[in-house]
Amino acid sequence: MAKFGSLLVLLVLLLGMLISFGSFANTMSINEHTPTPLNLTPWLMVTHSNANPQLGDIQALPKSQWHKFTSDDIQRLSQHDFWLRVNITSGDESLARILALDNPLLDRVTIFHLVNNQLINTTEMGDTLLYKNRPLPSNIFLYPFKLSSNEQHTFYLHIVTEGSAAVPLSLWSANDLAQIAESTAVEHGFQLGVLAAIGIFSLFIALASGSFSYSYYSGYVLCMTLLVATINGYAFRFLWPNWPALQQLMVPVLLPLVMAFALMFTEKILQLKYYNRRMLLMCRYSAVYIILVVLLVPFFRYGTVLYIEIISVAILSIIMMILAIIQAINGQKLAKLYTIGWVSMLTGACISSLLYLSVIEFNIKPQTPVMLGLTFEIIFMSLVLAIRYNDERKSKLRIQQEALKQAQKIRSAREEALKVEAETNERLEQMVQERTLELEITLRELHEVNQKLTEQSTIDSLTGVKNRSAFDKRLLAESRISRRQETPIALLMLDIDRFKSINDQFGHLAGDQALKVIATTLQQHLKRPTDLVSRFGGEEFAIILPNTTADGAIQVAESIRDAVTSIGLAWEGKPIPLTVSIGVSADVISNDQHSTELLEQADKALYQAKNSGRNQVKLYAPAQTEPT
Repeated sequence: MAKFGSLLVLLVLLLGMLISFGSFANTMSINEHTPTPLNLTPWLMVTHSNANPQLGDIQALPKSQWHKFTSDDIQRLSQHDFWLRVNITSGDESLARILALDNPLLDRVTIFHLVNNQLINTTEMGDTLLYKNRPLPSNIFLYPFKLSSNEQHTFYLHIVTEGSAAVPLSLWSANDLAQIAESTAVEHGFQLGVLAAIGIFSLFIALASGSFSYSYYSGYVLCMTLLVATINGYAFRFLWPNWPALQQLMVPVLLPLVMAFALMFTEKILQLKYYNRRMLLMCRYSAVYIILVVLLVPFFRYGTVLYIEIISVAILSIIMMILAIIQAINGQKLAKLYTIGWVSMLTGACISSLLYLSVIEFNIKPQTPVMLGLTFEIIFMSLVLAIRYNDERKSKLRIQQEALKQAQKIRSAREEALKVEAETNERLEQMVQERTLELEITLRELHEVNQKLTEQSTIDSLTGVKNRSAFDKRLLAESRISRRQETPIALLMLDIDRFKSINDQFGHLAGDQALKVIATTLQQHLKRPTDLVSRFGGEEFAIILPNTTADGAIQVAESIRDAVTSIGLAWEGKPIPLTVSIGVSADVISNDQHSTELLEQADKALYQAKNSGRNQVKLYAPAQTEPT
């Protein structure tokens, strides 16, 4: 009987355990001593729907369409649309808790909060919605609520997203979440700050030195910093909270850019241009390929593009690792250090890629391995760049020293050559001075002869005044000045009265003397340097008076006529009476033919004077009768 009683008690206990286990599988009971964070994944139930049902439709689903949530439900990087359910009760205690969904990249999360099967609140969050829609400011999705005693809280979570649909759902107390959020923020902030500082510092070095290595490295670090900030939700929270559409583009755009900069940096740091042309082309073609992948973003679904990029990044990471290892084996110093840093980075990237693809499972965030590898890699890449910069500095210093030695040798040779050249130049200069002196004397004599020839070619040999050729040239020049400056010019045509009778009565020598005396008188009465008197031909003289009106020209002509009349010329004791007739014309030259016309007018006026009785001055007047 005692044995039967004991067996009955054991059966009762087993039955209670089974009942409690069954209820535990559906409802999770917590109290104030339950530690947080509490992972809710073991209590999650999931169902997949294809007809966009409402909450009532989901509640009406039979239990057979719900099953335990596993990684198989989110393994693909594609379009996801599923519902999660979790039940929480607090027994006799009242508690305040926060539901935390630690995947900042989910597109849309709709939380339906039911208390004792009564809907009390509906909240929508996601990176396709404005950041301000979130109940609590955080880079992850938080939903605060309170549990009263003997209440059952049921949460239905409608997840709609593309790409990774990981749903690390946890239950937190406010104090624990604040502490862990603060430490996580400090950790992430420090990491992002260090990355940004290294990237900006490298950018400044690149701008100052023009180094492509630092340019690609700064592009790699800055893009990686922005990518990490985007994946962790900080970029959406602090940089573009009002642009959800931008949040959807950043990951598929930044991931290829990071890899492209990494490939170009690898090419430079391993100096493939000098060591291996095939590897160089492989890096460049890979960089072009991964950049072209960005062009797929507008035309393919987010999940498809992300899947292609992750596979491409994994393959290219392995390729770069192999290139670095080969160069390290070949004995390249920088390649050895580069391999250590890059292997850590690529290992973390591969592990993170496999975690995102759900090929492997670890109880860590998918971005944790790549962040650890990135930190380690950044340190070694900085070391590699520092070593390369130091090597380049030493190489430049050696080149400068060699150049300095060569410059000193060149300077010595140049000084010797200059010394010889100076001595040679001194001898040449003495010879040149002697020849120059001889040449100057010859040129001076030639110049004097030329002046004499020029004067002889422009001066009338008998009278000493300008000849007809000089008159024609001066008339052309003064006419151009008159036309340009719009100033008048006057011409005087003089003819010695009865000059033929002088030659006939006293002889040609007496006539020549008369010409000389009259020429001298004309020159004496022209006061301005610009006035010109010339022998026009035979017994005729012509005078140019620039900038002179008709009235002024008549006054000059009258004074000349009076002066000629006053000449007391005698030949062999016999007086020779001298008078002149003068024709005057004056005008402002208006065209190239006007000067010729003005000369003809003066000549006509001369004939008018001679026709009117000689020994007088006539101003050209078109109405007067001209001699036939």
